[in-house]
Amino acid sequence: MPDHMRTVSKDLLRYLRQNSLRESDVQRRLREETDAHPEASFAAAPEQSQLLGFLVELIGARKILEVGVFTGCSTLAMAMALPDDGTLIACDMVDDYVQIGAKYWIEAGVDSKIDVKLGPARDTLDELIAEGLEQQFDLALIDANKKDYDAYYERALVLVRPGGLIALDNMFWYGAVLDESKQEKSTRAIRALNTKLHGDSRVSLVMLPVEDGMTLVRKRP
Repeated sequence: MPDHMRTVSKDLLRYLRQNSLRESDVQRRLREETDAHPEASFAAAPEQSQLLGFLVELIGARKILEVGVFTGCSTLAMAMALPDDGTLIACDMVDDYVQIGAKYWIEAGVDSKIDVKLGPARDTLDELIAEGLEQQFDLALIDANKKDYDAYYERALVLVRPGGLIALDNMFWYGAVLDESKQEKSTRAIRALNTKLHGDSRVSLVMLPVEDGMTLVRKRP
């Protein structure tokens, strides 16, 4: 098999977006405001948000868990794909970030589907489990504090139903996973989780070279 992938150039990425990306006006304006934010690199790429919305439709998701919201671009894409009675529980630590997206959620008419939980995500997930919501979610997105990814993953496995999906972003960690001289907590955590996921018989998985690497896992029945 080939030992490399073709590089996605700026021109090819532009072509991809011209021929695949479907953004509403509200989504475009939220993305543009996010792009101007000092922490813009925290945001999901628009094609990632579109992929997540596609997955919501594909599996007929009605209940979603999002760990890490930032300005809510992916939140908006997934909420728009949910049915009218769907629910998205969105966990984040920084209300200022969330409020950037909230006004666009209202404008898009999906704010009633979104339940924001502010505070440490591990605590929120533990509370959801304590409330008896095991196996109640169809899809979980993990895109928050990297050193806690494994803790988020294990809790998401409890909360997601058999056959449900968990998406984990930044699994390439900007290439740092390949550099053994990089021993920061976040890097070691992502590196260890990638190894763990590869051997985890509880799930099926695929790692996709989308933006900074996105792994999708399906909880086996």
